[in-house]
Parts: sequence; C-alpha cells; structure tokens
Amino acid sequence: MKTINTPFKIKGLQLKNRIVMAPMCQYSVEKEDGIPNDWHFVHYVSRAVGGTGLIIMEMTSVTPEGRITNQDLGLWDDSQIPAYKRIVSEVHKHGSKIGIQIAHAGRKAEDAIQPVGPSDLQGEALAEETKYGGLKQPRALTIQEIKQTIEQFKDAARRAVEAGFDTIELHGAHGYLLHQFMSPSINNRNDEYGTDLSKFGIEVIRSVKSVMPEDMPLIMRISAIEYIDGGYGLEHSLHIAEKYKLAGVDIFHVSSGGEGVPGTLKPGNYPGYQIPFARAFKEKLEIPVIAVGMLDNPQVAEATLSNKDADLIAVARGMLNDPYWSLHAIREVTRKVTPPFQYSRGIR
Repeated sequence: MKTINTPFKIKGLQLKNRIVMAPMCQYSVEKEDGIPNDWHFVHYVSRAVGGTGLIIMEMTSVTPEGRITNQDLGLWDDSQIPAYKRIVSEVHKHGSKIGIQIAHAGRKAEDAIQPVGPSDLQGEALAEETKYGGLKQPRALTIQEIKQTIEQFKDAARRAVEAGFDTIELHGAHGYLLHQFMSPSINNRNDEYGTDLSKFGIEVIRSVKSVMPEDMPLIMRISAIEYIDGGYGLEHSLHIAEKYKLAGVDIFHVSSGGEGVPGTLKPGNYPGYQIPFARAFKEKLEIPVIAVGMLDNPQVAEATLSNKDADLIAVARGMLNDPYWSLHAIREVTRKVTPPFQYSRGIR
C-alpha cells in the first residue's frame, strides 16, 4: 500500500493526499501594497490543478515593515482580504486545500528603513542572497512593540480566517522574527523575552489561536538546528517545540537553518537531508509533522511517508519546476492517477 496518495485528516482539515506545496516567496507584488495579483493567482491555482493536497502560500507579513522586501505579500489591512479570497475560492474548486504562512522578517527585513528584532545583533548573509549586498543593523523591540507585534499576528490570522484559508502556518524558521526570539545566538535580551526564549512564540501562538476556529489546525515551521557557529541543536528546538505544542501548535513543519551564513556545520545537499529532524519531532512530540528539504524525487517522498518518518511531505523547488509535480509523483509511485479530465489525454 503506497502512502503518498492516501487521505490525511487533522481536526477539520481533510486532505486528499499527503503532498504539501511548501511556501516560497515570489517577490511579485507590483504596487508594494502587499496584495496578491494575477501572478499569484495563476501560480497557486495551477498547483491545485496539478493535484497538490495542501498549498501553503508564501511568507506573508503581518506589518509593512516586517516584509523581507516591498515586493512581498502582506495581510496587515482588511482591504487585502478580497484578493486572497479569490485565490482560496479557485483553489478549492480543484479539490485542494490552502493555508497561508504569516510572519515577520525581523532583522532580515531588507527594505525596512530600520529593521527590528529581539536584540540589536546584526545578521549575516551572503551578498548574493540579499537585495543590497547585506543586512542592515536592527533595533531591539521594546516591550510595548513586542505586544503590538503579537496583536499584528492576531489581526493577520483573523483576516486569513475571513479570507477562507483552511489552515495557518506561523513562520518560526529560517532566521525570521519568531526564530530570532527562540535563538540564544540572536536573542540577548535581559528581560522576560530573553530569559524565556519560548515566551514570544507562545504568546503569538495563543493570540493567533484565539481568532481561529476550533477545528482549524495551526502549523508552525521551525528550524530544528542552526548552522551558524555556536548555534542551537536539536535538543534546544525540541524543548521549545514542546512548549509551542502546549500553547496550541497542531503540526510542525520541520526545516533547519536560515539564521545566517553557515559556519563549520553545513546544511546537507542530498535528498531527504532533513528527514531525521522530522522523525525526531514526530517521535518526541507525538503530533503530525511535515518533512521538507529536497524531497522532489517521488520515491524519496514515498519512502519518507511509508517509513512513518513524517505524516506529510512538502516540495518547494520541485513545484517551481513542475506545477503538476503532485500528479506526476502519484503516477510514478502508484502507477495510476486521476488528473483533471481536460488533461487526461496527456497525464495518464
């Protein structure tokens, strides 16, 4: 029995298969207003046509200053809701479910006049990875600003619910604000948000859950380890994740790194290199996990699921390469697939 094309259910979220489209920034907002346009509509709907079980829209900021660039999506104003609702409605017509990843870039906000973070420690980045050849010096958030940011996450979640999304993902990985607060290498505060590295994340989770329907699951993307010298390891992330689970996280989307230029420890460059992290989260926390990281080989994806290393697999660049990756993967693994009838002459 193959697993990739079997249904998955958690709370009120019912997926037709185990395939997730991982969030990937498109940097395609044209008017710097954070509103998705026709590019985003075609991009996400085509992956629904392509058979994906769950589509997670790209990192969407809770505040204008929290975007990586001004070409990123936002959900900080009610006027932005209709454009998301249009995408959600069309995705649903093709049998897929859709979530949205809400976030704040923190010190990695490249276009912010003054980036903010838990502390004033400046991030490192390779010049070719950033718009201006490096990251700006951040300013530490005040307690009042932290409280305001938590409310901004809450308001963005409310808008996501109003837009009709099936789930919400918090971006707690890859060196963005939630990750920054939980990292002892980035957060050097002396107040309660520094002495308890889980506090900010817990308060964001609780605030977001307060406006989500009871049957809507909350996903959190998390970096299992850091690659900077002196960065945290798996034991630290699992300890924090236990607290996040108690606060209300229903699924962990397990990635790694992103906090800066890797040091002695380098990320893997081979299929499934992050699967051991997903397995560790699944075994320790006993809740569903999404594995991600070079899983675009359908047989590797199927092995991850059949070996019960993860409950769902997420594909990122593979879906940029092929909008119909899901249909093609199911066909390769199971030897049978049911595409939209319009494509049945070509995908069979």
